[in-house]
Amino acid sequence: MYIVIALAVIILLFIVVVASRPSEFRVERSATINAVAPSVFEQVNDLHKWEAWSPWAKLDPNAKSTYAGPAAGTGASFSWDGNNKVGAGTMTIIESRPAELIRFKLEFFKPFKGTNTAEFTFKPQSNQTIVTWAMFGANSFMGKVMGLFINCEKMIGSQF
Repeated sequence: MYIVIALAVIILLFIVVVASRPSEFRVERSATINAVAPSVFEQVNDLHKWEAWSPWAKLDPNAKSTYAGPAAGTGASFSWDGNNKVGAGTMTIIESRPAELIRFKLEFFKPFKGTNTAEFTFKPQSNQTIVTWAMFGANSFMGKVMGLFINCEKMIGSQF
């Protein structure tokens, strides 16, 4: 009987700890690029150019990539299906303001299903550009559980 009560208390404590975790997450990094904002913006706004610089393209050079919608800007879409390091998903540009902001809807299908938002902001500074790459979204109960064991900030932030 004591074992059942102890187990119930442990489960209850676990649920309380998970429930107390943040309901949203945000991972963000900035870097200064030695190029003007319109040039940097173009590299991100045209999804066909991503494979030249995306950290995930290097993790699986054999990933299958497909494109849909316009070549660049709002409505452009990129889907990938790769190994267990890159998984599978689709990203679609939902907002594009030249040399200022690009916002994406990210849909992950494997290894975990999820939908998040990512964005790039571009801030001119002389002949350079401060680029900020962020990803954010809601933390479901399972996302909160995973957050206890996997540090999303370190795992994703190191790739940005």
